[in-house]
Amino acid sequence: MISKEDILERTNQGLDVFKHYIDFSIKPGKSFRNPLYHDKNASCNVYYDKRSGCFKMKDFGNDSYSGDCFWFVATLNGLNVRTDFSQVLNLIVEDLNLPEYEAHGNNGTIHPTIIPVKHTNHEMTTSYKISEKNYSVSELSFWNKYGIDEHVLSEYHVISVEKFESYNKNNESYQIVSSDTDPIFAYKRNGFVKLYRPYNRKFRFLYGGDVPSVYCFGLEQLPNKGDMIFITGGEKDVMSLHAKGFYAICFNSETSPIPVSIIEMLERKFKHIIVLYDMDDTGKRESLRLSSLLSNHNVIRMELPLTGSKTDKDVSDYFASGKKQSDFKMLVTQTLEKMYSHSLMLMKSCEMDYNNPPEASKTVVSVNDVPLGTYDNLLCITGGEGTGKSNFVSAIIAGTLKEDSSNGEIDTLGLDVSPNYKHKSILHYDTEQSEYQLYKNICKTLKRAGISQVSEIYHTFYLASLSRKERLQLIKDSMDLYYHKQGGIHLVIIDGIADLIRSANDETESIAIVDELYRLAGIYNTCIICVLHFVPNGIKLRGHIGSELQRKAAAIISIEKDTNPANSVVKAIKVRDGSPLDVPLLLFTWDKVKDMHVYAGEKSNEEKEKRKKVELSDVAKEIFKTQTKVNYSELTQLLMDAFDVRERTAKSYIRYMREYEILVQDKYNNYMWKNLTNEGK
Repeated sequence: MISKEDILERTNQGLDVFKHYIDFSIKPGKSFRNPLYHDKNASCNVYYDKRSGCFKMKDFGNDSYSGDCFWFVATLNGLNVRTDFSQVLNLIVEDLNLPEYEAHGNNGTIHPTIIPVKHTNHEMTTSYKISEKNYSVSELSFWNKYGIDEHVLSEYHVISVEKFESYNKNNESYQIVSSDTDPIFAYKRNGFVKLYRPYNRKFRFLYGGDVPSVYCFGLEQLPNKGDMIFITGGEKDVMSLHAKGFYAICFNSETSPIPVSIIEMLERKFKHIIVLYDMDDTGKRESLRLSSLLSNHNVIRMELPLTGSKTDKDVSDYFASGKKQSDFKMLVTQTLEKMYSHSLMLMKSCEMDYNNPPEASKTVVSVNDVPLGTYDNLLCITGGEGTGKSNFVSAIIAGTLKEDSSNGEIDTLGLDVSPNYKHKSILHYDTEQSEYQLYKNICKTLKRAGISQVSEIYHTFYLASLSRKERLQLIKDSMDLYYHKQGGIHLVIIDGIADLIRSANDETESIAIVDELYRLAGIYNTCIICVLHFVPNGIKLRGHIGSELQRKAAAIISIEKDTNPANSVVKAIKVRDGSPLDVPLLLFTWDKVKDMHVYAGEKSNEEKEKRKKVELSDVAKEIFKTQTKVNYSELTQLLMDAFDVRERTAKSYIRYMREYEILVQDKYNNYMWKNLTNEGK
């Protein structure tokens, strides 16, 4: 069999492979849009990698779509380049009509053997000619009743055909011509075409070119990540769903086998994979078979309220009947409610009922235009016992409960909190406090927000009585349900993130929980506030879970007691853009009259500068514990790692440390800690 090296040798080190499969002209080093997905920016190019000795594709916008020609062909065909490598080699040999080399004779002489192009077993040959024309008014009307306009047709490479010429099984030429009563549309793919004749009963679908063994329509239009993906019965269904804002793909028919490699790829991108086949007997049977076959991959099925008749059986018929996006979303929510029936019962037992309080027992965000909590990201709030973390979180929640400008100003303890005017869900999970204490905190939150009743969008869950595994599962299930039920999630608070795992110092569990929360923030386009009950060690958070939050969170703020014990001070330990040491130090204190914490202003610029100087001095001391001098580039990297800041911020710290003589330079421009040089005198 031909080898990887043989193919590279015969394809200009892989460049010819890229040129064959990419249906537009490419040149090494010249940027283009990635053909593997709906790429908006030309941030991709093909280059020669000296280390591997072959051409590779690099996507600077999404590094996961980068690799050599074998990876590219595998991805294009829904294959796994590792487990299906021999199949990838065969595809390249056949598609490029490459000579395969075999050994013959006792002397081991190598002779080329030409591998002919294989023809598929469809009603066509590989030779065809297609004439395109502009869409007629009646043709556009046909698509428009399913919500599909000319823009969607163009995005999915669907054209109106004037004439199609090809050969039948007996190698006899034939042609078909479009008419008002028999319009012809073509789904243009790479190297082949599929014809669709909606009014022709006998030859509804025809093919031209080499149809691959796996035909998947809509794959290239999918995003890198999303909430759900539908597997439908046909191309029209895919485009009809896309027109309503949903992602979908289809295979050649509802009975076509689906490679597990494609399902695994979809699993990495989407939370839900939903089979949405026709409501006729075939569609119902195949959707049941497919969801059962792929149950290990969390593939579920969904049924439409249709009769199953010829004009009332698929999702495009559903939308053609006048149903809207909101109607379809309701069907999705009902499907998920069935799936989460057990969790729904658990949610009811955990959700706080404000009107029936429990019996008493012993017991998104910025500051001065600096973003702290943003959608798709984590915000960590940390601090020691009794510093006011829960009250600080309560102020943030109160800010999101503002319904309109008539509520008046809400004291959010110096933070700028975005109101939740779109009435998305606000989900608050507590793992540490007693049920009665949590109820009291909710009362104070409502008082701060100036409202008397809990809004239907605000849900508080008492999780202390559940096991750690149950806590995480309930968080995941309830986020998914309320995301669909209330049109999104504005904010999530997890008060006590360390209580979701067995040990905050367990590296494996810490990485897993932070990665999962970061993934959920991206899927549901929300901000997740993680409250960590640790006292930070300077600019670093303690434990493995602290390290992971330091790496993944967009911002980290610490609540500490001020030198004046009546006050608490809010410090930024990390901000994604800029320097945490330049963020103002906020103060809040207890007001007996108002019976709540109130904002007490900012600490002086002198205090802010003092903090900056102390923390930069402490870091310098740590850096020079094991070395006497470092050069500029090394020092820049060390400061980037220490403060988790960008290069420009680290360089500004070096200027500051040099200006205030925390560091000095020798005649070779190496940097040294001034205290160390004084000790050496």
